[in-house]
Amino acid sequence: PAADPAVSPPLSAQTGMVLDKDGKKKHSRPTFSGQQIFALEKTFEQTKYLAGPERARLAYSLGMTESQVKVWFQNRRTKWRKRHAAEMASAKKKHDSETEKLKESSDNEDDDEYNKPLDPNSDDEKITRLLKKHKSTN
Repeated sequence: PAADPAVSPPLSAQTGMVLDKDGKKKHSRPTFSGQQIFALEKTFEQTKYLAGPERARLAYSLGMTESQVKVWFQNRRTKWRKRHAAEMASAKKKHDSETEKLKESSDNEDDDEYNKPLDPNSDDEKITRLLKKHKSTN
């Protein structure tokens, strides 16, 4: 009986070897089935690192070599870190622009005047003007 291609990966994915035009062995990139990738992704969601026995079990259950599983996890962690770094950078950029907007809106000279301690000798008119301005902005 022929092997079901959905269950076992193609021979090149198992060996990682192909012959070039001169008949010399060369490495090829393995292609994994959707089922294999799904199982790898599910495992990655639970843990970013696999110890030897877990890696061996997963490789065996998916019909892959341990080194294929190991390299897949290394590549997946790299992708995850890049995405995480990009998300952090965009969140920082958003935070910085919001902080800048707040800073610009409070950069009025009148605001500076309002935030300074009042001179006990200042006139009532100035105090009233500052209070009115404060009430209108809140």
